[in-house]
Order: sequence, then structure tokens, then C-alpha cells
Amino acid sequence: MIQIYTQLQQGQHWLRQYQGCQPIFACILGFTATGLIPGISAAGATPAERQYTAIADAEFLVNGPQPTPKYPLPLLEAGASPTLISRAIVEALDLPVYLFNAGLPQSPASAAIDLAGVPAHCLTSGKALPLAVVKQLFAQGLDWGEKLGAEANQGYLLISECVVGGTTTALSLLTGLGIAATNQVNSSHTHCNHTQKQEVVTLGLKRAGFLPLPETVDPLALVAAVGDPMQVVAAGMAIAASRKSGVLLAGGTQMLAVYALMQAIMHYYGVFGKPHQVVVGTTRWVAEDPTGDTVGLARNLTGVPLLATQLSLAASRYPQLRAYEQGYVKEGVGAGGCAIAAHLERGWSQPQLLETIEGLVARYSGES
Repeated sequence: MIQIYTQLQQGQHWLRQYQGCQPIFACILGFTATGLIPGISAAGATPAERQYTAIADAEFLVNGPQPTPKYPLPLLEAGASPTLISRAIVEALDLPVYLFNAGLPQSPASAAIDLAGVPAHCLTSGKALPLAVVKQLFAQGLDWGEKLGAEANQGYLLISECVVGGTTTALSLLTGLGIAATNQVNSSHTHCNHTQKQEVVTLGLKRAGFLPLPETVDPLALVAAVGDPMQVVAAGMAIAASRKSGVLLAGGTQMLAVYALMQAIMHYYGVFGKPHQVVVGTTRWVAEDPTGDTVGLARNLTGVPLLATQLSLAASRYPQLRAYEQGYVKEGVGAGGCAIAAHLERGWSQPQLLETIEGLVARYSGES
């Protein structure tokens, strides 16, 4: 139920090491005005609704189905929020959850650890975040990674995200770090909008003075120019946690960008971490997305094992879940990482996962 797409031996070693272990679940929420560009994302039917996607997903992740949520889950073009998958597994495995506000326009309805970040401006400005805020968020990431890595003890830390427009800021980060990522990233659309993303990224990097690419790039300055607040928190958290525990970066394109950022920070600033303790884990819908090349992107990075749950929703009785098999939504809020955790800790296969997810959807739909 878990396939290793890159770095087979390292991935196998990681899976063996953490089989039977319960992870700690950290979800980092952020916002970038890049997500408001018309057509850039399908994580919310309109730009206005996309301002609330992260806080709605977070509220559901923590509370599950409620009669009157403060922020209802956003309507999507098709499919259902991946937080339904994550919440079902978090609830079933009784995972400890830490929610982090790295920079949102509104405070979440659920209790979240406020990292004193700010929402990012659109990356086309070339001035997404103040550098001082980026440095402060990185320090917070290191601090929390140290704490959660110690708490995980012999287990691992599952780091997830919710940032609408985050695959576009991921592309900008990867490009700025000199990694070939054109036409390789994913999106919440059924067919990735590569041309639009590339135009947005090129404009932002040019305005920030990162095109043509300089010989040496300060990775924190790059985040300040064209990134989002989640990226640097996740990178810092992964670096520090890797010293004491395993780390599963739960996501696709965005977490591959975080892995690249983590390595760049370690090299540029001489920060110590154990990257061999870190893997990226996602869904089959991302890893095998025919409109992107996640596996090719992972191969362009240095030494990252890319794992994916082989969860299928093709046999679901709910059309909003079957939509995942048509390429809608694909991933988010650590959905793929949670499924990997269920395989690892409980040995769950397809039937248990589907039953658990559908049970939550039934409650959410008012059927039980």
C-alpha cells in the first residue's frame, strides 16, 4: 500500500525504521495572495472563497463534522476537501495534532499556535514577505521542530500544510534554487495550468532580481521575494526534528520544494540536520499525475525518497470521493501522509482506509 518512487533503499530503510510507530501530526497554515489570481487554484470555487480555505480545512481537521462550523468547507469545482481524508485517519488513529498559524488573513476558529507571521503578498510583486518575518518564522520552525522531534521520541513527525496557491509558490522556490521544475509541478486542477504558473513565477523572480539566476542564492531572501510563510516554517521544523526523529513531509510539489529549501538552508547557513531521516509522502494521484511529473521533480533533488499511498477511491459510494480518481483535488492537509501513517502504524490496507474515510463522509453528509 506504500510505493517508493525514488531512492528505493533509503525509502525502504525509513519505512522499516518507523513501522508500527505513531506519528505526531503538525499542520502549518499559511496564505499567499498568489492564490487569489483567477484560475490559479481550484481549492475554492472563487478567489473570495479561497481566502478561507485553510482556516475551514483546519477547523474540520481539528473538530470533525460539526452542526454549525464557523468556517464551512469551501465548495469545489468537483471532489471534496482532502481534510476529510486527513480527519478520518487522525480520528481513527488518535494522532496528536499541532496546528500552526504561519500567516493567515484571519485567525483560525480552532486553537492554533500563532507563529507571528503574516500573509504573503502575491509572488508577482517580487516582495512576498519581509525578510525579518521570514527569519523569525525559520527560527520558530527550528524551535518547534526541536520540541516535536523530542516528543516523537523513537517515532516520526508528520509535517503537513494548507496553503492555497502553494504549488505556484513551490515552483517559484524551486526555480529560484536552480532546480529544473518547469512542467513538473502539480495543482488542484485536473490538468495542471503550467503556462499560467510559469508566467507568474517568471514575473516574480524578475521583479525580485533573481533572473537571471545568481551564482549563489540566499534561500531565506528567496522565500521573502517569491515564497509563502508555510515553506520556511516547514523547512526549519524538518531540519530540527530530523536530528531527533524521522520526518515525513506530507504533500507533493509543495513538500518537495520544502525539502529543497531545507537542503539549501543547511548548505548556505551551515545549519545541521539529518536529511537521510526525511522523506516526502503523498498520494498516488499526485505521484502518478499525468499532467505533471512529480517523480521527475523528486529525481532532480538530491537524495529525497518520494513515497505515495496507493489508496484508491474508485469504489467509493460517494461521487465527491470518486472525483479524486479523475484528477480533482489530489492532495492537501497531509492526506497522503495520513494514509501512509495508517499503513505503517496499523497495517491498514484498502478496505480499512476506504471504510474509515466513508464513515466520516457519512457523518459530514448527515447520514449518521
